[in-house]
Amino acid sequence: MARMTGKRTPSTGTPGARATAAATGTGGRRERRGPAPHTFELTESGYGSLSRQFPSTPRGARLARLAVVKQLGHWGFGPMSDASCTVALVVGELAANAVCHGKLRGRDFFVRVNYEGPASRFRIEVSDALLVRTPEHPVLPPDDQESGRGLCLVASLATRWGWEPRDPIGKTVWAEVTAERPGYGA
Repeated sequence: MARMTGKRTPSTGTPGARATAAATGTGGRRERRGPAPHTFELTESGYGSLSRQFPSTPRGARLARLAVVKQLGHWGFGPMSDASCTVALVVGELAANAVCHGKLRGRDFFVRVNYEGPASRFRIEVSDALLVRTPEHPVLPPDDQESGRGLCLVASLATRWGWEPRDPIGKTVWAEVTAERPGYGA
């Protein structure tokens, strides 16, 4: 009987493992790969959608922004395009607000970005678990205050923005940003 030492032992003892190791050149080690990335292209009529859930942490807000920029790249908006930078900033600010002001222990936040090609419009939605802290009309804070400008940025970049209660719990803050696909339009 083998003694458990807590060390990982190579699994090259079985004939199947030896054959796999010989064929792949991995020496019996399995390569770790994450799940295949899901990329959803725009439909023929120019619509696209991304929906993902993220942990209510600063890292989750960062991952939300990065995931949206990556998806926009699949839709033809380069990471340095005006549309990608604008949408990334709006997602980043709304996600940061969800993490700072809408965090409820054990609950994640949800991001949805829809692109409506015929209308040349993005609709960005960030949902969190708290309804008690709802966004108000943004007012610039004093110059010496370090925070409090996120919704002012969103209001200046979006054509429209607002919030609505979310069933069964929380709220959804949304913003609409106008952006033509590269190579389309005037």
